[in-house]
Amino acid sequence: MKENIKAVLTLTIITVIAGTLLGYVYELTKDPIAAQKEASKQAAYKSVFGEAASFEPYEGYSESDMRSLLDQSGFSDEAVTEVLNAKDSSGNILGHVLNIRTMEGYGGEIDISMGVTNEGMLNGMEILSISETAGLGMKADTDEFKDQFKGKTISQFAYSKTGAEKDYEIDALSGATITTNACVNAVNAGLVYCQNIAGGDKDE
Repeated sequence: MKENIKAVLTLTIITVIAGTLLGYVYELTKDPIAAQKEASKQAAYKSVFGEAASFEPYEGYSESDMRSLLDQSGFSDEAVTEVLNAKDSSGNILGHVLNIRTMEGYGGEIDISMGVTNEGMLNGMEILSISETAGLGMKADTDEFKDQFKGKTISQFAYSKTGAEKDYEIDALSGATITTNACVNAVNAGLVYCQNIAGGDKDE
């Protein structure tokens, strides 16, 4: 009986110490990790909207309105998680940067960032996070794939397994159709949201 009590006490002490250490490590690392994530996002914003001097929150964003819009448009697995005004050095809005999450990836969630000008041109697309299959779906995070979206004024993209022939078509990643579909849907969801901004009052 005494041995059992001793074992329980020992296990309890170890658990408390381990929990305390984990809490300490978390507090120690959370700010640097958050800073690194923010730096990565800022780099992505400059990549998709290089003409912009600053990026500020778009005040017209509403999560409930976004959800309703995307659901009605057939993008129930996608979500616009953040919207920013891309401004020049004089404070003029050049367009918007959107962060979009899709749940349709083969390996789970894929987060992208995309820039769209006031004229509706897709400036570029960057991958913020992805956990697809190495050598297959992970090729979505290559310039060869991402640059297919760049510089196009398209209402909606589609992908082709036999070679893109039209301006709105994207070459599918070989052996990674699911990943391709997820990325295309994420971009298309972002375009739907931007079209909604263009059709309403812009946040000046």
